[in-house]
Amino acid sequence: MATPLTDQEKRKQISIRGIAGVENVAELKKGFNRHLHFTLVKDRNIATPRDYYFALAHTVRDHLVGRWIRTQQFYYEADPKRVYYLSLEFYMGRTLQNTMINLGLQNACDEAIYQLGLDMEELEEMEEDAGLGNGGLGRLAACFLDSMATLGLAAYGYGIRYEYGIFNQKIRDGWQVEEADDWLRHGNPWEKARPEYMLPVHFYGRVEETKDGSKWVDTQVVLAMPYDTPIPGYMNNTVNTMRLWSARAPNDFNLRDFNVGDYIQAVLDRNLAENISRVLYPNDNFFEGKELRLKQEYFVVAATLQDIIRRFKTTKKGASGRTSFESFPDKVAIQLNDTHPAMAIPELMRVFVDIEKLDWDTAWDLTKRTFAYTNHTVLPEALERWPVELLENLLPRHLQIIYQINQNHLNNIAALFPNNIDKLRKMSLIEEDGCKRVNMAHLCIVGSHAVNGVAEIHSNIIKTEVFRNFSDLEPEKFQNKTNGITPRRWLLLCNPGLAELIAEVIGEDYVKDLSELQKLNDFVDDAAFIRDVCKVKQDNKVKFAQYLETAYRVKINPSSMFDVHVKRIHEYKRQLLNCLHIITMYNRIRMNPSAPFVPRTVIIGGKAAPGYHMAKMIIKLITAVGDVVNNDPVVGNKLKVIYLENYRVSLAEKVIPATDLSEQISTAGTEASGTGNMKFMLNGALTIGTMDGANVEMAEEAGEENLFIFGMRVEDVAEMDKKGYDAMSYYNAIPELKQVMDQITSGYFSPKNPDLFKDLTNMLFKHDRFKVFADFEDYLKCQEKVSKLYQNPKEWTKMVIKNIAATGKFSSDRTIAEYATEVWGVKPTDLKIPPPNEPREAIEETAKALKKK
Repeated sequence: MATPLTDQEKRKQISIRGIAGVENVAELKKGFNRHLHFTLVKDRNIATPRDYYFALAHTVRDHLVGRWIRTQQFYYEADPKRVYYLSLEFYMGRTLQNTMINLGLQNACDEAIYQLGLDMEELEEMEEDAGLGNGGLGRLAACFLDSMATLGLAAYGYGIRYEYGIFNQKIRDGWQVEEADDWLRHGNPWEKARPEYMLPVHFYGRVEETKDGSKWVDTQVVLAMPYDTPIPGYMNNTVNTMRLWSARAPNDFNLRDFNVGDYIQAVLDRNLAENISRVLYPNDNFFEGKELRLKQEYFVVAATLQDIIRRFKTTKKGASGRTSFESFPDKVAIQLNDTHPAMAIPELMRVFVDIEKLDWDTAWDLTKRTFAYTNHTVLPEALERWPVELLENLLPRHLQIIYQINQNHLNNIAALFPNNIDKLRKMSLIEEDGCKRVNMAHLCIVGSHAVNGVAEIHSNIIKTEVFRNFSDLEPEKFQNKTNGITPRRWLLLCNPGLAELIAEVIGEDYVKDLSELQKLNDFVDDAAFIRDVCKVKQDNKVKFAQYLETAYRVKINPSSMFDVHVKRIHEYKRQLLNCLHIITMYNRIRMNPSAPFVPRTVIIGGKAAPGYHMAKMIIKLITAVGDVVNNDPVVGNKLKVIYLENYRVSLAEKVIPATDLSEQISTAGTEASGTGNMKFMLNGALTIGTMDGANVEMAEEAGEENLFIFGMRVEDVAEMDKKGYDAMSYYNAIPELKQVMDQITSGYFSPKNPDLFKDLTNMLFKHDRFKVFADFEDYLKCQEKVSKLYQNPKEWTKMVIKNIAATGKFSSDRTIAEYATEVWGVKPTDLKIPPPNEPREAIEETAKALKKK
């Protein structure tokens, strides 16, 4: 019998990491040394780890460039319908390793770096996260870009190049403190500035009515400078573009108008214009109606639409450029990622009517057929409602256009429902109560041909509750597109051990077709496979424990259950429910120290919006409870509480593969979808969760018996809202809950300041919109089931395998394929663009083949 392969040999056999050919390795080393010398102007004597990271990044980028240019040439030849994904957030994380994987270069790079006597992991850790997003919405946009490239769609991501991304979170004395994220400080090797495509964006001014129609005049101009980042598909030679705009003041800024000769001040004032792209607003699921934010939203939209129209008008050499806009919706699809880019609708109308001189009805028909809108939340405080006053000042022509859209829309409704003033009021784009506001979601629905939610339960809530009047009117407009995650980053990159183990038993096709994971069901009872899955998880836990010890100087027990709750801190996500459970476990250990207890390490992480007082108090409570629990000798190693500082994409990639239990415990009907839930499932964690968001579909796919489902369903919550939620009744009926709440109230966790948490306890007792106490008892019972199963590693791991086998649906490839066919009217393709070393004619051949399909 042949001797078993070592891990190293196994890794080399599996090509999901690419083949490390001798020529390849030699070429990479050569490229690395060349960049160290010519790009970074350093030698090996004085180079730092950061220099080595940049040298490697430039070397890998060299392998993208040819394919990137090729892809754009191919789109020019084939002239496919283009998809434009507009988002104010793209939470990209790090780029180096993802690029190596998608180009099939990882093994060759590993080998080259090893031969150069350097440590690949140390280099990868030098890269700053591109933190241009807050959470789910921004990360979804990033996963979608990866899938659009992998499915061969001619797609572009458009957003803002924020100079400062999501703040860095420090925990000081148990409180969150924010620090600016100066992510560009050392430069960004992945972007290419394109000053030659700089475009003007107008603000303020007034509208002049002329015989040729409306003119927007006396505006202030800000220039939009594009920066392009390559987006490689997985092993298909497609490299798409993410174009992010940066604000620049024009050179005559403040110098041409009635200038009093204060030249210095005029130049200093350029900052005012350039502030537009300075910083990402750090709110998740919350609307803050600030003028700067509205400027950002219009800035990205105005620059992007000019770019889209320029590209639409430019056709192949020889053909005369397009002059008619009749085919615009056949060549352009624009997806609005939430309402943040909603100003695109009146802006496209302005361009069509005022500049291109189309008549209103034609322009409106084209506009509606071009746009589609994705809704991401049902929380009322998150819905964008811009004061009319603000729009009138900043974008006067757009306000007129919105009024006209609304007038036509209301005429239409009045014709269908005569004398129904209430319906008119509810469906108007303009809210009249109090200060007049524009409801941006209504604008998106009226101005789009398709509207979707992001999980089945969420899409149903949108149709039957939030936008019921609209869906009754146009039911065919409303769809569901359940979110997904890219298996490249969220399995191959972050969990190579599991990715390789899976490839050994079912082959490698799952990387591009995640439904292949169903085949793992054949191995649920395979003792060797169970053992291997268990070992991969244990290795990941040990590795994460070592990371925590190095980075945070905390020691944790890798054989304990890793119970992980990472996401933005928000009342609806109910980190408080988790916290009450921690205190309950602590009390049980204290009461009976010798009773058997399944050891747990509870890891909670996530950022709170800087202005969100309650969320910051939640962090303080968790850290305060941790201080008590972690320093109690009676508890010892049985229970540890870790607050994971500065949770971000690159930290998710470390903690998710090491997790045993994933906490997805939002109040039913509040989490639109969630995507962290999917990442944990794919990486071999079990889920404790409510029937909310995509948890519902996860339970459907894996079988409800293979998740730990607890708590009220949407119907129960609705029922409770009708009769009223009485927190005190639970407090009085559940002794363990009473004990926990009394401890928090009396200052057990804040002896120096017993009243520290009174805002929190007051909220829980008197105005808890998310009904923490109502699910407390069921959550506790469910957690006991979790501990019981964890004591039987074999049965636990079988359940893990069943979960992994059921994650196929949650690939963003599936989500994007659905958007492509059902919303955008484009077809995914597995055609490979000819690589750069093939002659240009090959592109024309492939373009012809694409048109035939």
